Amino acid sequence: MHWKMKVSFYCHLFASFFLIAFGLIYLFRSEFMPYHAVAVGKSWTEVDPAFQILFLALMKVTGGGFLASASAIIILLFKAFRRGQRWSFWAIPLTGLIVSLSSLYVTLYVALNTPASPPWIAAAVGLISFTAGYVFSILPDAKAMRTDT
Repeated sequence: MHWKMKVSFYCHLFASFFLIAFGLIYLFRSEFMPYHAVAVGKSWTEVDPAFQILFLALMKVTGGGFLASASAIIILLFKAFRRGQRWSFWAIPLTGLIVSLSSLYVTLYVALNTPASPPWIAAAVGLISFTAGYVFSILPDAKAMRTDT
């Protein structure tokens, strides 16, 4: 694999690890995150039990979505991407960008409309990493571009 493809591969893999980490955290939490408490102005125990169930359900579906996206990306990386299947060069970052952009949007929305400080930087790092991975995967190979004279 050419060095540019290796950089692309590791950019996508790095961002996928972020998705896995946040996916596991959100899937297995038994109460909302500290920044959620700041956003709603209440501790977990002060939140009505019906809203606790709703909060946890939304967190768990988000965590599951992160894990599903990361799993799909990793499978595509180790199968199609490493074989040089060109469709995977855009399918992988597209999957990652959808989840990263939506996460960035939601975390910035919370940050701008509440006193909370959600982890928007993690979403931004994922967005940058998936974008960089895409760019490196489509950069032309200098050797292939040379012509014999």
